Amino acid sequence: MAVLAKLKSAHFVNWLWEQGQGRLSFGLAMSSPTPRSRENSMENDRPYGREPHPSMNPHITLLTLGVDDLERAVAFYRDGLGFSTKGIIGTEFENGAVAFFNLQSGLKLALWPRKSLSADSGLPLRASSAIEFSIGHNVSSQHEVDAVMRQAEQAGAKIVKPAQPTFYGGYAGYFQDPDGHLWEVAFNPGFASLG
Repeated sequence: MAVLAKLKSAHFVNWLWEQGQGRLSFGLAMSSPTPRSRENSMENDRPYGREPHPSMNPHITLLTLGVDDLERAVAFYRDGLGFSTKGIIGTEFENGAVAFFNLQSGLKLALWPRKSLSADSGLPLRASSAIEFSIGHNVSSQHEVDAVMRQAEQAGAKIVKPAQPTFYGGYAGYFQDPDGHLWEVAFNPGFASLG
């Protein structure tokens, strides 16, 4: 009981913060990159009436695309776009067939049949929509945008919007993969300063 009372104490959480130098000792990452002193504790940052709690670490490790035809999707990303994969795994399990691709900085792309994603999440299978979200692929020049758009088209992508100058001073185009997922290929000279 005394331990629970301490866990609820803002001072105890601040102490854990200081001991872990930015990481709570029980493994939950905090959002601030530097440890805080007692004078600048979490109590000063929390909204009125709310207990302090660890924040979600703002990074993505896996992006899963629901696909209608797994073999076709793997061929598009592996053979057409040149993404590296070990191929389809998990076929021995019901709703387990999936393909993973290693991207940059620990990010992985997974292709998983939509029916399997529906079964796993418990959400009903519905018609897909290309404008639910888009995947951005930023490059360092207009020439690279044109090259990636050509590669995608040659791989079987549908060019939705040919590359062209943008309102923000960049250059971008959109394509859809064989399952309709929307990709933006962009050169944005101010991208590093965003966020």
